[in-house]
Amino acid sequence: MQTVNPACTRSAITTSQLCTLFSFLLSHFSVSGRREQNVEVAIDISEFSYLPAQADALGVPLPPVERVTLPLDDGRVLSALRFGTGAPRVTLLHGAGLNAHTWDTTVLALQEPVLAIDLAGHGDSSWRDDADYTPRTLARDVAAAFDAWAVPPQIVVGQSLGGLTGAALAAARPDLVSELVVVDITPGIDVTAGPAALREFYAGPTDFASRDELVDKAMSLGFGGSRAETERGVFLNTRVREDGRVEWKHHFAHLAAQALAAHDPGSVAAPSVLHETGWEDLSAVRASITLVRAQRGFVSEADAAELQRRVPTARLVTLDATHNVQETAPTALAALIASPAVSHGI
Repeated sequence: MQTVNPACTRSAITTSQLCTLFSFLLSHFSVSGRREQNVEVAIDISEFSYLPAQADALGVPLPPVERVTLPLDDGRVLSALRFGTGAPRVTLLHGAGLNAHTWDTTVLALQEPVLAIDLAGHGDSSWRDDADYTPRTLARDVAAAFDAWAVPPQIVVGQSLGGLTGAALAAARPDLVSELVVVDITPGIDVTAGPAALREFYAGPTDFASRDELVDKAMSLGFGGSRAETERGVFLNTRVREDGRVEWKHHFAHLAAQALAAHDPGSVAAPSVLHETGWEDLSAVRASITLVRAQRGFVSEADAAELQRRVPTARLVTLDATHNVQETAPTALAALIASPAVSHGI
């Protein structure tokens, strides 16, 4: 079983606001990864085996797709999916507990070259020894990815944790981002409604006898959609260890119970670090900002109004979707990304 470095415990608690804020959704079952903190990666081409059926269901052609990896200066590895044959103009950043494959259907609907990144600690990207998965830290990896795989500036679309990571990137490196689409997240959302089931899900063992056991547990707690959908999510977000046990690929599964218990949203007098830096980053973004609010997601009308008060130029679009808009309204989200308002910052 993967053990958590004792030195990480303090950092995991410190960033618990993050872990809570972005981890409440069902489809937290995706991708494949790496043992020993994901430094050595065995790429399994079967990760793409679901794409033909998804393309057929949409009635669209299947684009070329490959997994790419980038060695980082600190010894970690960053991984991503590159769709299409041309240079991507769109980069996608997933939420906590997810991975690049959460965007598969959205990318198929979009039908243009795309880069979908596995953020640190997720998918095939390395875990961080310090367990620091705050947006500003994650944004540094994304900037390195642009140097290797994309031609900036990019349209950056980030859901949940990925949305605030995109804001941190755009604030620190305005040359890299032409347009920022933030999907169902603001720094000040109330996350108290959702964590009970998630806490129960992650509080148990972090390894399982089989993927079927994990699928059964997920469905018993109301996560996922149909069994086939849940099986796909579990397959894409787990790995089989050398001892035959199955474990989550993302680091958050090993930190989540502790993080969820420790969440502190802060107060007006003493805001949480996440709340404070998130608003700072969004206010500093020079690129056009679109907030996508899911009607059945986490961002309330009041949350959206607060973002527009703080960033008066931000555009608001509401979609009939749950928090993981890229999975429950992929064609609508793809149409939004391709629209002139986003493509040209109108």
